[in-house]
Amino acid sequence: MKVLVFQHVAAEHPGSFRDFMRADGVIWDAVELDEGEAIPALEGYDALMVFGGPMDVWQEEEHPWLVAEKAAIRAWVATGKPYLGVCLGHQLLADALGGKVGLMPRPEVGVTDVSLTPDGQASVFFTGLPPTFPTLQWHGAAVLKQPEGAKVLAHNDHCAIQALQVGARAFGIQYHVELTDDTVPEWGEITEYRCALEAITGPGGGALLVKAVEEKMPVFRKAAEQLYRNFRATWG
Repeated sequence: MKVLVFQHVAAEHPGSFRDFMRADGVIWDAVELDEGEAIPALEGYDALMVFGGPMDVWQEEEHPWLVAEKAAIRAWVATGKPYLGVCLGHQLLADALGGKVGLMPRPEVGVTDVSLTPDGQASVFFTGLPPTFPTLQWHGAAVLKQPEGAKVLAHNDHCAIQALQVGARAFGIQYHVELTDDTVPEWGEITEYRCALEAITGPGGGALLVKAVEEKMPVFRKAAEQLYRNFRATWG
């Protein structure tokens, strides 16, 4: 099996999913779009994963490659093959298919709970996960309106669309599940991420977030593997 991965900054990669894919013998090819790497032909891949980044989906002038990426996402989802979008990848799924993404009144950064909707509890994507669970959030934009025909799978009070499903095998999650021990320190070095964090916590918020994530890491790792297995089961 071969997976195509879209990345938008070097520090946002498949994270712990790399270990799961390696154990499964899955080959994955990363395209670093922000560095000008070209999107390859899609036909040779079994699944597409799209991860986060500091840019926003509407910044096509600043990041012209977003146009080609959205076109590739539309083409991919039209084939019915499995898609997983995380954070920006979740927003790109919605935007590419006609949904609406916009800035939130206040960024959501930190460890917060997310709850499954009835559709989420019925979806194969969340099999084995509890109705409410902790997540790492780090975003200032959100999906404000899902694409036509999409199902909202998860929500919380701060963000109404924390996860969505399009068709049988395309999924997006606003929160991060792919965490490693290095995730928060690495992301804290990205200016846009650090500013969003400190807008909430004040200076030194990075250390507080590292501690909060460390405390929940066993739960995060278990959830990551379960979500990966659920997504993997859709590959056929």
